[in-house]
Amino acid sequence: MLAVLAAFDHAHPALCLTDISRRAGLSLTTTHRLVGALTDWGALERDADGVYHVGLRLWEVAALAPRGLALRQVALPYLEDLYEATHENVQLAVRDGNEVVYIEWISGRSAVGVHIRVGARWPLHATGVGLALLAHGDQAFQEEYCDGPLAAFTPYTITDPVRLRRELAEVRRSGAAVSSRQITDDALSVAAPVRGRDGAVAAAVSVVVPQVGAEVPTLIPAVRLAARGISRALGWQPESR
Repeated sequence: MLAVLAAFDHAHPALCLTDISRRAGLSLTTTHRLVGALTDWGALERDADGVYHVGLRLWEVAALAPRGLALRQVALPYLEDLYEATHENVQLAVRDGNEVVYIEWISGRSAVGVHIRVGARWPLHATGVGLALLAHGDQAFQEEYCDGPLAAFTPYTITDPVRLRRELAEVRRSGAAVSSRQITDDALSVAAPVRGRDGAVAAAVSVVVPQVGAEVPTLIPAVRLAARGISRALGWQPESR
């Protein structure tokens, strides 16, 4: 059943039974049985053309995830404030393994184009939010990540483990991450970590602006203020650190 659900992604939001079978690596008979069970439960929905989509029942279940809808609801007022202060793309993300997952995104009408949507995943080293999250991961995880393959998306993407370790140290020192032209060569991201009640970093917030003319010294305090507000709303008490 998990293989059937995993057949759907942002590039394939609607699939016929044959496509599900092929993408899940299952026989057509098995796929038909599993899809029927998932449809009866509400995890999948079948339209008039016989094409399947992810069902609302999964949204109901996913809304219970503490790092999903609940976090978005707490963070949204602060994300909106950051948007009003910048009128640029504002993002909220969490770490899942070696990737960052975007759980909220506010897009400016005239803001720089970004390859981001809610649910999108990118490697940690290539984004501002990813750097903020990676920098506050445990030391063993950081070392393992830095020693692994570092994918390049532009000529400016950090692929040198020595440089990446320096960047992470700077993020911890300054309290903010600056990622310039890592995913696209026209965008710059400033991110800051969001802490939960226990003080551990639970998420990261960022603003993405055009790389040309980016006023980083002005953006850093604004992003850190938003991250601090979300952290307090989650129950973090900085004076107890």
